[in-house]
Amino acid sequence: MERIPDPNYDRDIKRLVDAFKRAVLAIGTELSRLDTSDISRAHAKAALAEVAAILRELNTESAAWVAEYLPKAATDGVVRAIVDLGVVSTLAEAEKIVKFNRINREMVASAIADTQADLLAVTQNIDRRVRQAVRQATAESFRANMAAGINGRRTINADTLAGIRKTLGHATDTGIIDAVGRRWKPEVYVDTVTRTKLNTAHRDATINEAIGREAFYARISSHGANDACRGYEGRIVKLLPDAPGDYPYVGDLPRREIFH
Repeated sequence: MERIPDPNYDRDIKRLVDAFKRAVLAIGTELSRLDTSDISRAHAKAALAEVAAILRELNTESAAWVAEYLPKAATDGVVRAIVDLGVVSTLAEAEKIVKFNRINREMVASAIADTQADLLAVTQNIDRRVRQAVRQATAESFRANMAAGINGRRTINADTLAGIRKTLGHATDTGIIDAVGRRWKPEVYVDTVTRTKLNTAHRDATINEAIGREAFYARISSHGANDACRGYEGRIVKLLPDAPGDYPYVGDLPRREIFH
């Protein structure tokens, strides 16, 4: 029986992370073009329109990425189950007969929707913060110019200009706050979320395929782990909570110690 290596989606994830990095850089470049000494509402509106276009393109690209790679990860999981259960002996043979059962079709559809929603939350957060920063910078520029006129100066002082530039510069230096209050930079959050979703889709598809073929137990692989995984290597687990036998249910294993 051919041994299937553990999934590695680093290259696929990097493609999406790089797309977010490029978008954030493009937004920063667009904001840097604003004349901080006199930001007009028209110029601010034009800059925000360009930012919106950048984020729309990013949303389209990320949605396409999710639609391609979530099913791929699940397919890899089904292939693993087919080979591990001895239905066929090689990866190539498994790839010829792989298909999603009903529960895997539903799981993949749900995973795609959840992941796209998570990524959309990132771009919405960037959009909200950029709009807030541009409004603040525009108001600061307007007030500074008004004060300069009242005081007989022709230009805004350097400290005020530096403050306005700082406001715009920090517009994309923002992040997502998760359920436990941790703040993530956009690209780090995207990497973490997509990595988790792909690995979860792979694992769930493997389990669902095994159950569909009436295999209700599994053995956790042994790979010489140096972290908390080492306490679970080689252990037999149930794939269904009510399966007979004194074995732990895979769904009850602590996520921070296994499958992380």
